[in-house]
Amino acid sequence: MKAVLISGVSSEVGKTVITTGIMKALSKKYDVQGFKVGPDYIDPSYHYMATGNPGRNLDSFFMNEEQIKYLFQKNAKEINIIEGVRGLYEGFSPTSDVGSSASIAKILGCPVILIVNAKSITRSAVAIVKGFLSFDNINIRGVIFNQVRGEKHIKKLKEAFSYYLPEVEILGFIPRTSLLNTESRHLGLVPTAEKDLSEKIEKWGEVIESYLDLSKILEISDYDFEEVDKVYLWEVEKSYKKVGVAYDEAFNFYYWDNFDALKENGAKIKFFSPLHDKEVPDVDLLYIGGGYPELFKERLSRNKELLESLREFDGYIYGECGGLMYLSKSIDNYPMASLLDCKAIMTREVQGLSYVIAKFKEDCLIGKKDKVVKGHEFHYSKLVDVKGKLLIKILRGKGIINNLDGLCNGKVLGSYFHNHAVANPYFASCMVNYDF
Repeated sequence: MKAVLISGVSSEVGKTVITTGIMKALSKKYDVQGFKVGPDYIDPSYHYMATGNPGRNLDSFFMNEEQIKYLFQKNAKEINIIEGVRGLYEGFSPTSDVGSSASIAKILGCPVILIVNAKSITRSAVAIVKGFLSFDNINIRGVIFNQVRGEKHIKKLKEAFSYYLPEVEILGFIPRTSLLNTESRHLGLVPTAEKDLSEKIEKWGEVIESYLDLSKILEISDYDFEEVDKVYLWEVEKSYKKVGVAYDEAFNFYYWDNFDALKENGAKIKFFSPLHDKEVPDVDLLYIGGGYPELFKERLSRNKELLESLREFDGYIYGECGGLMYLSKSIDNYPMASLLDCKAIMTREVQGLSYVIAKFKEDCLIGKKDKVVKGHEFHYSKLVDVKGKLLIKILRGKGIINNLDGLCNGKVLGSYFHNHAVANPYFASCMVNYDF
């Protein structure tokens, strides 16, 4: 098995750009699979664009150890690059591995490469890396330095590490360059679905080829992975339904595992665009995921044919976060589908940002009564003038209002709570079997 986890010592080290660039560079010769630690949607889309293989998530809050091992094994390719989340040891709590990159490195037993922002430091970089090496039993095998200023800086870094940490492999020095710049929004990058970033990612790959030792990275990534037997991931109750999935610039926050779970439950998926299409597809139910509909609210509101087609749709509809907003009466007073009795407004402050633990108050389109599941929420919007039944009790997190989520109106359900098919194993089976 060839796999390596690439983590930053902190969030601000250029981790996603460098990791994606490594994937792109290696993809010229190898079949590469990208993985992302944590619940992020956007970074895996960069991995997909770099490798041609859908990015996958590994999350020790969502999944147990055997599920993580099996999902990794199930999706592994010739070369496997795992992008960490934030700093190596950051996770669910300040005293636990759960949700951290370190937890995934331990579970998989894979080697780790650290990215260090070396701007204006040399000896201090040694202290940082030495601290990471001694903090826990993680197999840290190499270091990449970013934001390096010229040959003198490189020489000093080499000298410092040769003197203090000769056992640490230096894999390269990336200069301060505008070629690795990218746009960001809130806590992450701009989704690849909003614009064609293939040319930019191509350049990232070229920069990485120029400044990193890819042969050493491949050498480090070679390790013995202990294979596991197939384990339970999600409930399967086959029902051959057609599921229309909204996918375009406005709605693109989906886990590929959710599509896998739907397919295993017999679903046939048809993609459509609330921005560009004039009617919903001929399906049994609609799944409108998250994204940034607020950035396209005028265009979404202007596509009256699609909105009318949505209102006339006779099947079930589930909207998640951005999809919930789209199903409301309006987003910042721009008229939307009006299938849920509420209005969405954007705020300057984040309204929900955490892992979620939820309990279903009754059977519904995405869950079963009294079942406790996990997920996450991240949104800068809130709902006002909320009327209707709320079917989900939020035990950890915020939800729509008063620690409740899952606003329901007949066949329409919306939630701020993001579902992952492993963390909510009833998600796909309920969706294709619910009272058709």
